[in-house]
Amino acid sequence: MKIVHIASEVFPYMKTGGLADVVGALSSTQADSGHEVSVIIPGYRLALSHTDAAHNERRLRLKIEMGEKFISGEVRVFSPKRNLSIYLICRDEFFDRRNPYGTGERDYEDNAERFVFFAKSAVETIRLLDLQPDIVHSHDWQAALVPIFLRYSERRYGLTLATKTILTIHNIAYQGLFPSAIFDLTNLPAQLNSVEGLEYYGQVNLLKGGILFADQVTTVSPQYAKEIQTTEFGFGLDGVVRSRGEDIVGLINGVDTKVWNPKTDALLPARYTSTDLKGKSVCRTALLREAGFSPQFNGPIFGIVCRLVEQKGMDLVLANESFFLKENCRLVILGSGEQKIEARIRELQNHAPDRVFLNPKLDEAMSHLIEAGSDFFVMPSLFEPCGLNQMYSQIYGTIPIVSKVGGLVDTVIDIDTDSKRGTGIMHEPNAAALGVALKRALKLYDEKTSYQLVQKRGMETDFSWKNATVGYERLYNDAL
Repeated sequence: MKIVHIASEVFPYMKTGGLADVVGALSSTQADSGHEVSVIIPGYRLALSHTDAAHNERRLRLKIEMGEKFISGEVRVFSPKRNLSIYLICRDEFFDRRNPYGTGERDYEDNAERFVFFAKSAVETIRLLDLQPDIVHSHDWQAALVPIFLRYSERRYGLTLATKTILTIHNIAYQGLFPSAIFDLTNLPAQLNSVEGLEYYGQVNLLKGGILFADQVTTVSPQYAKEIQTTEFGFGLDGVVRSRGEDIVGLINGVDTKVWNPKTDALLPARYTSTDLKGKSVCRTALLREAGFSPQFNGPIFGIVCRLVEQKGMDLVLANESFFLKENCRLVILGSGEQKIEARIRELQNHAPDRVFLNPKLDEAMSHLIEAGSDFFVMPSLFEPCGLNQMYSQIYGTIPIVSKVGGLVDTVIDIDTDSKRGTGIMHEPNAAALGVALKRALKLYDEKTSYQLVQKRGMETDFSWKNATVGYERLYNDAL
């Protein structure tokens, strides 16, 4: 099967979150399974500087219609492994930037132009290079207009560019919502700037366009597929999603075990397995040192790796700051995000540097060390489409504490609900419930035999993409 993925980021060439991990692992596993896979991403500065791209080849020049003008670009390509090609859509004005979406404080003002150009360029790349994919698989709002651009390009040139199009919603909270004037950049028929098209309360909603016009719509867990059809979790698009109800499929993401595997993880100071955990103790000591804590500390370490935003439940964590200040525990956080949240965590760290540590950098090695060295991983998301860290945690023998939302429901079994199969601690998404969950964690930590049984069950759960891709192959075959 010929498959083309189109996304705004892919590991290891550009990563800000789980989207990159998912697209990278899914495409790589599909290539290993014998499919002919292409991934089209923006030609970011970081991607072009990656060692894999050192010998990239310029394939073609692009001339993309954007409203009343044409904008040029180029396509560069390299192949990091058999059956996998990475295509970089390059235009320095749009993509030669340190960060992909914004400054950290606000989104780039030209994001609409950047990603309309990217989506159009992806379709033009498919056409000019005659890729002839069976499946064009777009991811999130940045690539959501690909299905409709592709079909209009087919009409324009009188040919078939792809058999079927699929859109995956990784997080419906991010929709690509822009002023109505940007519709002109799409060069689509005026009737599509309507309620039946891209129009959304006087604005243009790129994700809405993808949901309406892709042949199949997926999201990243069965629970989230249900949730986004409700007013509570649909972020205003629940009605649009319900209109495609028969075409909505929830598929759990997998874990790239070439990258996330405590038995082989080169980023760790020591490796370990479920039958030999000595290496985890080494990682725990290394994490304590990295955070500036005493390496002899014997209480539980609570780890967090996430964007410091409301969605991730960081307000719930801060509402329980007294727990981390009073109980015999340590808190290690890796992430950056909303200034007010980051500032409050810094205040907490300054007040108790022997108890709380924050690393605000993009630090892949540190994220692995937190997963390996912590005793509990805290993930109190207000909503969570799928989540990966709760799966990483279980594989690394770190017990997750998670909210009862989205993919967390599909991937963690609460130890109180099912004492024989439980792999983590679950709570309702509010501050009081998180407080109770943290106290449950303390109790479990003191019960060493019970803790080790839960730990072992998590480590022996198979979250690999080898299993996860079976669902995608079935979906592709059904669509075709």
